[in-house]
Amino acid sequence: MLRSSVILSIMGRILLILGLAMAISTLCSFIYGEEVLEQLLWSTLITITTGLIFAYSNHKTEELSYKEGFAIVGLGWIVASLFGSLPFALSGYFPSYISALFETVSGITTTGATVLADVEVLPRGLLFWRSLTQWLGGMGIMVLFIALIQVIGVRANQIYRAEIPGGAVAGKVTPKARDTAKNFWKAYIGLSLVLLLLLWAEGMSLFDAFCHTFTTMATGGFSTWNDSIAHYGSPAIEWTIIIFMFLAGTNFSLHYLALIKKDLGIYLHNREWKFYVLILLISSIVVFIDLSHLPLGEYRIRDTLFQVISMMTSTGFTTDNYLQWNLAAQGILIIMLFVGACVGSTSGGIKAGRLLIMLQRVRIEFKKIIHPRAIISQRLDQSAISEHVIINVLLYFFLYIVMVLIGMSVLAGLNLDLITSFSAAAACMGNVGPAFGSVGPLFNYGIIPDAGKLVLSFLMLLGRLEIFPLLVLFYPQFWKK
Repeated sequence: MLRSSVILSIMGRILLILGLAMAISTLCSFIYGEEVLEQLLWSTLITITTGLIFAYSNHKTEELSYKEGFAIVGLGWIVASLFGSLPFALSGYFPSYISALFETVSGITTTGATVLADVEVLPRGLLFWRSLTQWLGGMGIMVLFIALIQVIGVRANQIYRAEIPGGAVAGKVTPKARDTAKNFWKAYIGLSLVLLLLLWAEGMSLFDAFCHTFTTMATGGFSTWNDSIAHYGSPAIEWTIIIFMFLAGTNFSLHYLALIKKDLGIYLHNREWKFYVLILLISSIVVFIDLSHLPLGEYRIRDTLFQVISMMTSTGFTTDNYLQWNLAAQGILIIMLFVGACVGSTSGGIKAGRLLIMLQRVRIEFKKIIHPRAIISQRLDQSAISEHVIINVLLYFFLYIVMVLIGMSVLAGLNLDLITSFSAAAACMGNVGPAFGSVGPLFNYGIIPDAGKLVLSFLMLLGRLEIFPLLVLFYPQFWKK
């Protein structure tokens, strides 16, 4: 049986973390002397007060059941989205509460889809909050919660397994979930600091450097400018972001292990990482060849790599209007909407690790057709892959495609064209953001009716939580003993 007092207590602690992050944005607004300061202050007070009430509703130290772990993750992201939308909703810059909620879900799930035609009109306090939601959501609010709270009185493994990007196939760096969460955040913060200093040194203002560091490391894609990274017209900035989008798409456990062991060979011994690099290289070569309208040279290489990596890692930054590219290049980008980067990274999509497991399974089934009596085990990096994990991967792939198709059908029913409907559903499910058609790189999601925004918000949460922790909440048996 699910214990509401335990769940509410943890929801409260999550809101306290969210409220403290909101307070930083409030301070930013205060520094710049903005009128939106009052709305940010009220949002912070409401979030922290509610968090305190919930957090101290239960003082007992009890272990979580497996079901409670899933409930906390699913409900935690919903609660964080609702309270995180307060600064946007109270500011008056969004046409409706649904639009404010959509922007928040897009931020916290690191999708980067926006309803704003002109982001540059937003006060800096809101721009900072918009970017910070992505940075918090990138590694996961739940993982941050596990990493920060020393004595939470719960079985942290249940939250970790349900929330960490990659879930069943991501693995852990250490036996304890809290230690693993801390290690993920150490790597995340370390890379963020390096990127911040580089962007600042390359000409970004300190404010812009903070915002774009948050959204690059989270593979989120929100920018402080309407024309995204193209605004700077700086090859140095673009190459830096290319490198860090690629790093953010790598399993963070590899970054941590490579750092503590001082061995870059860690990456080369990981099959998923090599598969991730292979997909990027093949896709980039195809796009590079197809961009025949561009002159050969550094710009063509940079433009190709930037857009392919941005799509595959689900970042969504743009430096070019890819809707004007040839169809083959656009086709590659559409495929990238689904592929995703590595498990254990901040990216969205199906993930390279799952695709590798499915391809291995196909090869094994062909071998069994040729050798019916052969007993062939499936392995990845010297570790046997259980049937449970294989079934989980196949079921995930099936549900992923089904959810995209359902989302597309609903959007089409709201009188949106098929290209817009399909690509918007795929981009939101994959936490990418910019898509094709009427929601391409030069457009926004403001044209989507409120009903469609709610559907896409649900898809963003499904994609970020990798389906099961959220979908299981709608299964009636889940709430029974």
